[in-house]
Amino acid sequence: MTSRDWQADRRAVFDRDDHTCRHCGAVGDATDPTDCRTHPVGAAPLDGTVHESALVTVCTDCFASFSSSTPRSSAAPDPPSSREALFDYVRETTRTQGGAISDVASFASLATSLPTTLAESEAAGDAEPDAGTGADAGQPGADETAAKYRRIRQDVLLAIDIADARLERLAAIDEAAFDADVRSSVEAFSASATDLQSTLRTVVERSETVLAGLERCHGCFDALEGDRCSTCRLETRETADWERESGEMAFDRLFAAINDELQDASTTTEDLTDRATALAARLSDD
Repeated sequence: MTSRDWQADRRAVFDRDDHTCRHCGAVGDATDPTDCRTHPVGAAPLDGTVHESALVTVCTDCFASFSSSTPRSSAAPDPPSSREALFDYVRETTRTQGGAISDVASFASLATSLPTTLAESEAAGDAEPDAGTGADAGQPGADETAAKYRRIRQDVLLAIDIADARLERLAAIDEAAFDADVRSSVEAFSASATDLQSTLRTVVERSETVLAGLERCHGCFDALEGDRCSTCRLETRETADWERESGEMAFDRLFAAINDELQDASTTTEDLTDRATALAARLSDD
């Protein structure tokens, strides 16, 4: 992970998440500030104060799993070094990516519904959402939509980060521990998994562009004024490719592109499953 020099209200993030790891569900000790960690998701600033919308709570074990880049952290899990460990690792990685696909599809569904949802909220006279209030799902109208959007986006980005970390660790396996056929199958599996990660990120980025078209920040959901959000400091997603000659957002084209990417993800998933099956067969050979 890139080195950061940032500050945040970690206690507010832990309280928001009920001191519960957003990945594995482990519940931390609310009286022990070292029992939980914060993990930045999305394009969080590298310095200064990071808004809570760009942070999630993770346990110390899950936090260590992100420390797979060079130089490797002593706390990071080692790459699999036996056939049995590799088989289990690939199976869990496939399961992790399956969860990420489901999360991304939910996020895309929510994003594409926002033009209608926000129009209905404004027509009903609901209050504007305030990202700084920590709105929860019990609040009606636009505030509820904002809270739901932020949480689903956080879950999506965390799921993608976790899959990335697992693929980094898979790439670090000791080649001497496996024969050429197994290594070839691992490379084929990793290539499909990496393609899938790229497609999922594209779906997320295009879903976030819906927010820019609605003049809202794709991170914290606050109303936008200018090219950078005044609340969380994220730069606005570019919308020029999705505008009509009149300057109006062509949401229909954007939604169609999101759907096409989801179809591509489905196709890549089938290829990934085939390659995972082939790898499992290699690992089961005597």
